[in-house]
Amino acid sequence: MSCEKCTPHIANMCSVCKGAKHQPAPIPEEGKWVCAKEIKDISGLTHGIGWCAPQQGACKLTLNIKNGVIKEALVETLGCSGMTHSAAMAAEILTGKTILEALNSDLVCDAINTAMRELFLQIVYGRSQSAFSEGGLTIGAGLEDLGKGLRSQIGTMYATEAKGPRYLEMAEGYVLEVGLDKNNEIIGYKFVNLGKMMDAIKKGEDPKIAYEKNISKYGRYDEAVKKIDPRKE
Repeated sequence: MSCEKCTPHIANMCSVCKGAKHQPAPIPEEGKWVCAKEIKDISGLTHGIGWCAPQQGACKLTLNIKNGVIKEALVETLGCSGMTHSAAMAAEILTGKTILEALNSDLVCDAINTAMRELFLQIVYGRSQSAFSEGGLTIGAGLEDLGKGLRSQIGTMYATEAKGPRYLEMAEGYVLEVGLDKNNEIIGYKFVNLGKMMDAIKKGEDPKIAYEKNISKYGRYDEAVKKIDPRKE
């Protein structure tokens, strides 16, 4: 057997046959077990989380991959205005690329690049969200993660030792008031669902009515002895 580009030491050695042919370990992909050898062997939907070097912002990246090609991308960012604008570029860059191309593309922001790296590792090891979903998830599944109103779920809490916690935004929406009991402990809150409110306004509803219709309460807000605006009080 020829030995191309071998050192003379190796070229003069005799050949010894390998024993068992070790295939790649099968990984779960869209309801099948796959011995992935090439990028086109990879399919699945999954998420990756990334952070930038100063750790002032974070990115959640969701990709839906079919036969190695990114068919759908959802880029959610937090904490950095530059990262948010970079996400707009990443959304244009990612779809249509293979996951290897995307891994080696400049996605502008450190956090988005890191999310792509983490997602790549997950999916090539078979750790996708759709690993055991027969046929995988259809294009659009990533967008459905956002729910009604198509807004990212955001939680924003702030606290100081001197004045305690403030709930600013919960998964349900923008917090308008926080309810306190007689011990000044939080027992509930009132919020407006911004996604539903904006949907109503876009359909022609009066903004004031749309705002009032989409206000809800959580917890024991009605039992509160004191209600405060968490941004001012």
